[in-house]
Amino acid sequence: MVLNYIWIGLILLAVIMGCVQFFFFGQSEIFSEILNSTFASAKNGFEISIGLTGVLALWMGILNIGQQGGVVNTLSRGVAPFFRRIFPEVPNNHPVYGTMFMNFAANMLGLDNAATPMGLKAMGELQTLNADKSKASNAMIMFVVLGASGLTIIPTTIMAYRAQLGAANPADVFLPLLIATYFATLGGLLACCAAQKIKIWDKVVLGVLFALTALVVLLLVLAQRLPEETLSALSALIAAVILLGVICWFIIQASIRKVNVYEAFIDGAKDGFKTAIGIIPYLIAILVAVGMFRASGAMGLLEQGLAHLFSLVGINPDLSAAVPTAIMKPLSGSGARGLMIEAMTTHGADSLVGRLCCILQGTTDTTFYVLAVYFGSVGIKDTRHAVVCCLIADLIGVIAAFTVANIFFG
Repeated sequence: MVLNYIWIGLILLAVIMGCVQFFFFGQSEIFSEILNSTFASAKNGFEISIGLTGVLALWMGILNIGQQGGVVNTLSRGVAPFFRRIFPEVPNNHPVYGTMFMNFAANMLGLDNAATPMGLKAMGELQTLNADKSKASNAMIMFVVLGASGLTIIPTTIMAYRAQLGAANPADVFLPLLIATYFATLGGLLACCAAQKIKIWDKVVLGVLFALTALVVLLLVLAQRLPEETLSALSALIAAVILLGVICWFIIQASIRKVNVYEAFIDGAKDGFKTAIGIIPYLIAILVAVGMFRASGAMGLLEQGLAHLFSLVGINPDLSAAVPTAIMKPLSGSGARGLMIEAMTTHGADSLVGRLCCILQGTTDTTFYVLAVYFGSVGIKDTRHAVVCCLIADLIGVIAAFTVANIFFG
């Protein structure tokens, strides 16, 4: 329901802004630009969905092998004590625990292509437990919020962009990015627990949060001591080893259990293809609305207003140039990525703005993309408090990103 209002609001604001541009500023081409943006966004949405088809087919095929081989059940038992606390609606030892864990692990490694099919698989399994098939369950919302908060431990892609654009130390954003993304995820978790009245003072929940905090600190110490070349190479190696290890593990265990691995992969891949086709309408809808909002100039006006607000409250005015990336990230991942690259190209990869945009890019996920694709894949229409909790995580992540960037590089 909230997405419905946001979608209508973006389109109506774009039209209103277009009228203002036409009647008061004489921009006769504004309506053509807004209209052209709808065609471009619709085409982009279709191309993204088609591009996802191969990846979804591959990883949902692999996941089906793991599920039939019993790997998912093994993983679900390992994470069940913590997940039972934050997903009280999900039965003990349910296979979805393992699927959700794999999705979170892929996100932590910055492996978006691997995380998406795992996330969609988890949403499908959660939907089977949902009493109202058109309304998001608490478990679905918690899963989406944690996914949209974008916890990233190894920002491999961002470091690669920084290296290409001439950064003296591409990995110098690793530490502040890790701090900011951790706060974003923690904020999303606490907001969702508050909305669903989940007890966060449980010893298991506190123990996991303490362990994760210790892991973050350990990685921070490691990042400070390793040379940038070693850190980048190690990050890529860890990601490759983990993914290939998962694939081999699934295949070997399924073979031991006498599963027809090839047929299991084909069956899962077919589901991946169907899922990719099913999300096209939802993805096109949100991309068209965002494209119209940008083309009308409303996004630019919002950016200018926020920049002026920054100056009034005494925040470093140099940081205001990163506001477009902060605004765009929840709406469009590719748009935010383009703004990040533009900022590094214009201001320099090692500038305060360039580094801040990189931190913002890795701090949270593309919230509305995640909401549209994940809920759309299972036909959910009423997202309840999912949008609010996701935006709280985004806001905390943005505040943390601006704060740590100013501390480290200001």
